[in-house]
Amino acid sequence: MLCTNVVKSTMLLRQTFHNIYMTYKLFTLLICLSFLTACKQDAHLYKIEAKQINVTDSLEIDEDIESFIKPYRVQINKNLDSVISYAKETYSKSDGEYNTAIGNLMVDAVYEQCNPIFKSRTNRDIDFVLLNHGGIRAIISEGNITTRTAYEVMPFENAVVVAKLKGEQVKELISYLVTEKRAHPIAKLNLVIDKDDQLYSATINDKPIDYNSTYYVATNDYLYNGGDRMNFFKTNDSLYVLDYKIRNVLIDYFSKTDTIAPKQDNRFIKIK
Repeated sequence: MLCTNVVKSTMLLRQTFHNIYMTYKLFTLLICLSFLTACKQDAHLYKIEAKQINVTDSLEIDEDIESFIKPYRVQINKNLDSVISYAKETYSKSDGEYNTAIGNLMVDAVYEQCNPIFKSRTNRDIDFVLLNHGGIRAIISEGNITTRTAYEVMPFENAVVVAKLKGEQVKELISYLVTEKRAHPIAKLNLVIDKDDQLYSATINDKPIDYNSTYYVATNDYLYNGGDRMNFFKTNDSLYVLDYKIRNVLIDYFSKTDTIAPKQDNRFIKIK
């Protein structure tokens, strides 16, 4: 019975689209004939009028289409609302000046999930991770974390890439972060600025930075292409595309982590 209803709904939907298409063809033909007639009379088009029709709840629901779509909607919502982890507190990107718990969570998740993939392909480790503060689009509320939570925090299709940067580009990257004085999430990179907002120290994996060397930096494709004015990525030596969306990184990280409790720490601080 269900299959019969689905077939009927599908046929009705196809007939509806066919009717719309035939109406569109007739309308187009009439317009063309009108133009041809106008040309013969030496007339010309001088005015076009349009009316906006808003798609709102006031539009009548087509019950046949609704019954066809409903099972899919129910299944999607069921998947999105499945509980995959638990948050001990509420985490927001406004909770810190230079680093935030939610930002630290995101870059740490990127490193944990992506470094094994990168190493299996290149036999190298990611040296550090950089994301952008503005890319965090929602809070993580205390309590159950669902798949929907990951979609709310990262609604974009941004994916992880790894750029090979020369020391000079790393210097530009650090200068950018110091100048911005914003909580752009970083992992494995530690920055300290003094009371005059000047760089006091910078290390990668707790080691001094060798500006004559090269480093592998995990970021997202938006930043790699110059988003948030991060132009230091433009002249990189090599790019590695991991085919791993940040949102999926979060889902995978949450799914294997029973309880999350990220903290602000000293990865980017200002000394008084």
